[in-house]
Amino acid sequence: MSINCIRSLIESAALTHSDKIAIKHNEKSITYEELLKKVNQVAFYLKELDLPAGSRIGIYSNKGMDQVIAILAILSTNYVLVPLTKLLKSEQVEYIINDCDIRCIITDKLKLESIESINFDGHIISYETAHKDIPSFEEIFKYYKKPYETTVNGHDNAVITYSFGLTGTPKGIVISHRNLIDSARVVSSYLDLQEDDVLSGILIFNLDYGLNQIFCSLYKRATLALHRFILPSDFFNHLINDKVTVVAMMPVTINAMFDEDEHRIPSPELLSNVKTITSSGGNVTPKMVKDIQKYFPHVNFYSMHGLTEAFRSTYLEPSQINIRPESIGKAIPDVELYVINEEGFECKPREVGELIHRGGYIYKGFWNAPIETAQRFKSIQILKNVINLEGQLRDEIVVATGDYVYKDEEGYFYFVSRRDDMIKTRGFRVSPFEVESVVEKNFPQIDQCAIFSIPNDEIEEEIVMVYSARSEIPPKEITFELKNHLASYMIPNRIIYKKSLPLIPSDKNKINKEELKAELLDSLK
Repeated sequence: MSINCIRSLIESAALTHSDKIAIKHNEKSITYEELLKKVNQVAFYLKELDLPAGSRIGIYSNKGMDQVIAILAILSTNYVLVPLTKLLKSEQVEYIINDCDIRCIITDKLKLESIESINFDGHIISYETAHKDIPSFEEIFKYYKKPYETTVNGHDNAVITYSFGLTGTPKGIVISHRNLIDSARVVSSYLDLQEDDVLSGILIFNLDYGLNQIFCSLYKRATLALHRFILPSDFFNHLINDKVTVVAMMPVTINAMFDEDEHRIPSPELLSNVKTITSSGGNVTPKMVKDIQKYFPHVNFYSMHGLTEAFRSTYLEPSQINIRPESIGKAIPDVELYVINEEGFECKPREVGELIHRGGYIYKGFWNAPIETAQRFKSIQILKNVINLEGQLRDEIVVATGDYVYKDEEGYFYFVSRRDDMIKTRGFRVSPFEVESVVEKNFPQIDQCAIFSIPNDEIEEEIVMVYSARSEIPPKEITFELKNHLASYMIPNRIIYKKSLPLIPSDKNKINKEELKAELLDSLK
């Protein structure tokens, strides 16, 4: 079996750390030896389904120990894991099932009804015994006692992940077994993870950032403590009671963590077990940094920037978080990053261009989507004006990320915008992210802000700002302050107040700008 697969980590951990706690969830825990046994039982059952090699198996359930066992069992076979976050609606699940031809779904009692409503005609497995026609983990653990052996190749497809954005019809990104091992190795290295660490499993396991917590824990023979974030008080209890040392979070969770009466937040002494906090998937604000440093004064805080097409591009060293908090950092180990302009030449310091990712952690492409794959996965010839390609023996693939960034004089990168988000107005390109950042810095009373555009024949597109706050701020006051920080062509033409802003149903980190735009256009008819 290849050493470049998660299966090899499970077997090695069970051999060398058989009695070590691998996973804990509330009052339950499981050792590495017990974990391997249960993974083998489920993998054996999946193998007996006799599906063609490479068949896709979905997991659509709430977080729990059985969910992790299911993930590792699929990765122990020659099938492909397709995580389906429980936040998805039935029609979104049906879209993914059809898009990648899922043959089997592993679920729980709560999601069975959703699956049955879409008339799924493949195999269904439930964690709990539901009714006689649906096999369950309970039955598998009771009756499947045979030894299980497998061969997994590092280059084989391992996972297809989907992220629903504004369009509602995403393309799945294909991740190999080698990709999973590489991502665990590099994160364990630059975060300096240790065997005695306890990693918090608060992220959902539908994307690589969440899945990586499982794999890093296995890689270092550490412990994964599962938790579902609902209330800040419960989360703090999780950190204290589970003696968590490493926490991976989304920025929205960091905000929610401190959305509590100050007197109800535990003292720094009670939270002193935590040594590392990471953030990815959004902008880290000065307030987040301030709150973390107040309650976790000795923690190493890493801000990171990942891609859809590659596991991760950059991270910011904790020592730099107060010096350059807006930076996404520098390239992670084994990665080269370049910023190029539309002519293919390298941008000068502080000149905005497209981020090109070369080196490790590049995924295999988009599932059944040759056009989308060709748009992002490029020949290294795209860098012919930047690096010396003399003597190249193969046509190397790099990722044209679609991220607009710039690099400062010291080599630190700064995110500006996604290519698709850029607004063209009065002959200029405007980044919504840049305007939103200025609003965030200068209007602490504003809770959320969305910058987007609507058509305007005279100036191409006009800029719209929609914001939420406890009370409305006079538009002239907002405009006056923004003029002190932004060029005139970047000032919003319309400023709209709403008590709350809509979020994307399957991604509570993002404001649904398309809904806001549609609402505004309807009102202008």
